[in-house]
Amino acid sequence: MKTLVPVLGDQLSLSLSSLRDADPAETIVLMMEVGDETTYVRHHKQKIAYILSAMRHHAAALAHAGWTIDYVRLDDPDNSGSFTGEIARAVQRHAPDRITVTEAGEWRVVAMIDGWETIFGLPVDIRRDDRFLCDHAEFEAWAKDRNQLTMEFFYRVMRRKTGLVMDGKQPVGERWNFDKENRKPAKNDLFMPRPHRFAPDAITQEVLALVAERFADHPGTLDGFAYAVTAADAEKQAAYFLEKALPQFGDYEDAMLTGERYLWHSILSPYINSGLLDPLDLCRRAEAEYRAGRAPLNSVEGYIRQIIGWREYMRGIYWREGPAYVERNFLDHHRKLPGWYWTGETDMHCLKEVIGQTLATAHAHHIQRLMVTGNFALLIGADPAEVHRWYLEVYIDAYEWVELPNTLGMSQFGDGGLLGSKPYISSGAYIDRMSDYCGKCRYDVKQRVGENACPYNALYWDFLVRHEDKLGGNMRLRMPYSTWAKQSEQSQKETLAQAATFLQALDTAGEDGY
Repeated sequence: MKTLVPVLGDQLSLSLSSLRDADPAETIVLMMEVGDETTYVRHHKQKIAYILSAMRHHAAALAHAGWTIDYVRLDDPDNSGSFTGEIARAVQRHAPDRITVTEAGEWRVVAMIDGWETIFGLPVDIRRDDRFLCDHAEFEAWAKDRNQLTMEFFYRVMRRKTGLVMDGKQPVGERWNFDKENRKPAKNDLFMPRPHRFAPDAITQEVLALVAERFADHPGTLDGFAYAVTAADAEKQAAYFLEKALPQFGDYEDAMLTGERYLWHSILSPYINSGLLDPLDLCRRAEAEYRAGRAPLNSVEGYIRQIIGWREYMRGIYWREGPAYVERNFLDHHRKLPGWYWTGETDMHCLKEVIGQTLATAHAHHIQRLMVTGNFALLIGADPAEVHRWYLEVYIDAYEWVELPNTLGMSQFGDGGLLGSKPYISSGAYIDRMSDYCGKCRYDVKQRVGENACPYNALYWDFLVRHEDKLGGNMRLRMPYSTWAKQSEQSQKETLAQAATFLQALDTAGEDGY
């Protein structure tokens, strides 16, 4: 029987479940660059370039492995622009007896695939994506009847399931979590690791030219594009991280420094999320570095937690909560993001630095996303759906299944605490403690009111006051609410007036303000 196997842009794995038991002599592998996928949000130019180049290189790798490839390029004049349209054209070309596909990562693509059997009159075998540890039924069984879905407890289940950093039934070091050791600020270090940069080959150069022409109005720049686009080069970056950066990753995973875009972070998430690297393999190799005495436990546990903890947990939340999750807005926030989220032109140095880095590289690490751009958006009351779209647009590793719960649930508290037990908010003091940003800013992080006061400070208290009806009973916010209550009435009035003045100016400033 002739089988058509569509391979999507985030399924760039040679061991994909849809290919595993297929006969290459009876299989057509269909890969499609389609307009719908490049424009459903205005993706960063480097994100589009990475995915298209990685797809083209992966098609070559599959062909080298003996598969017959039907590859549809974005600029093919007959390209229909959609997955379903390209399946229809491929069915006409090849007259397959069936379609086999690995389950899609996002709800909107699942809806397309679910209609193929009816549309084409062919059996469609949808395989589990076993690149993930926890399937949908397993997560649902874990989550059932829980009042709150706490990641830490899910993470422990995954640790037991995989045996990672375990001594029998107990965690290595007699603790599950070493996060308290992983909050050190960093100083500029001449010996800081520098991730590999990969010069664009002929395939990538062709893609860069296509993206420059076709997506000129999308965010970001293509200048300096240096991502790996093959499994071999992604592996080089993985090996470099494990040897050079992992030993200090834990200590400084929350740190931020002006001009330092990567610090000790792995820069592997784009390759994991698109399929070029195996996440469980990376975790086992990180554990091996600890067992060999080359990396400390806090670094290894912290890295493994990001993958088998947060990454798997976010996927579970996404699929459990359904397509309507994106509409949640527990705090009733509706302010538009400032226009400079797409330009970086603001006097707030922390935001200028993080957004500027994002536009230049399509990358920022988790604390930059959560406690700088996300924190500010939450404090000003930005619409969580718009914040979600911004994150989905600008980051190279952003796919909705992982980005939406991280943004709407964790960063913006849009689900009212389903995912996180409190909003992730802070005044400027946290940013000052974890970075050198504040020393380079025109605003004074020590001031709450006045022309030069750090905007985060008054906004922090204003947020708590605005939402006391919904958050006042939150035990994790008991201390800040108590601190606010002890302040003088005059101080409270000045703080709220400072926040109101800032927000009014923000709404009327356009691209150039703040």
